[in-house]
Amino acid sequence: MEKIIEILKSGGTILYPTDTIWGIGCDATNVEAVNKIFEIKKREKNKSMIILVESEKRLQDLVDVPEMAWEIIDLSEKPVTIVYENPRGLPKELLAEDGSIGIRLVKNDFCKKLISKLNRPIVSTSANFSGDKSPMKFSDISSEMVNLVDYAVEEDREKVSKYSGSSVIKIWNDNRIKVLRE
Repeated sequence: MEKIIEILKSGGTILYPTDTIWGIGCDATNVEAVNKIFEIKKREKNKSMIILVESEKRLQDLVDVPEMAWEIIDLSEKPVTIVYENPRGLPKELLAEDGSIGIRLVKNDFCKKLISKLNRPIVSTSANFSGDKSPMKFSDISSEMVNLVDYAVEEDREKVSKYSGSSVIKIWNDNRIKVLRE
């Protein structure tokens, strides 16, 4: 874990297991690291990426959380990413064109520990090249991608994800809701 934190703090990128599929991640507050992920994935810069947080406090530090979001987080059995308006303290490179950001409050112990030790949110985007199939287990990740990141986490490499992704729900500050992905 210490090695992973050191890599993230120095602007590095990692492959890691999330509460859904394997992801590529970095310190979400480091613009250079965020741009590296866009390059690795061959992803268009106008496609935003989501971030993961480990606690309600960190989520509230980044966004004003509408009451409806708390209800969805509490009731959802599947991992859920919520798109919030007007985030604070995040690079514009991570944001959608309308200035919003998708954030998932993780329940996965590995991710919680990682984010807590880093003490910053982390980027989470699928560990595949744009347009390719999402990796349900580590062996689904292309060797080319493994070679492009700074470190591939050893944890849970044999585990197959139960989820091919999270639900994505946009919630406006006035509690309007739109399901973007079930």
